[in-house]
Amino acid sequence: MLRLDSELNNDIILELKKPLGKLYPNFEDAIDEIKSSKFLISVGDATFSNLIEHELYPNLAIIDNVIQRKNHNHDVIHTENILKANNPAGYITDDLWETIGKALRLCDNGECYVIDVAGEEDLAVLPCILMASEDTTILYGQPNEGLVILNVSDNTIKKAQTLIDAFIEE
Repeated sequence: MLRLDSELNNDIILELKKPLGKLYPNFEDAIDEIKSSKFLISVGDATFSNLIEHELYPNLAIIDNVIQRKNHNHDVIHTENILKANNPAGYITDDLWETIGKALRLCDNGECYVIDVAGEEDLAVLPCILMASEDTTILYGQPNEGLVILNVSDNTIKKAQTLIDAFIEE
């Protein structure tokens, strides 16, 4: 299990507050790029809701049923392929890593999967970057700023690994 410590990892926390990809202040401005994605991962409830609202369905969605610290309930998830993972705020648990890996393998069949996280899914972007193939597009919300789109590449993998390496292993 990996943990972010607010005192020891302050520089990493500041780095994580910056978009890891291209920031779109308006979701609608990103739709063409989203539609052109070969494999799509969505992290976060607001991002997933916006996709569904626009009838765009990710291969994998990771949610925790909370949007900016307020409970959120998805009326329609559009798949019965729901996996569960435990992941407290500020951590990346082995359970989350393993569930993301399992979901990525299962997504190969062309079906959509949703990981419902008990706790917090915010840091799930990092293991997704490290485990997804290079033709993957990852979407996540940047609080109060918009949607971030990042394409998995050598550069994003190196960046994610550098960030992960700074976490405290427990």
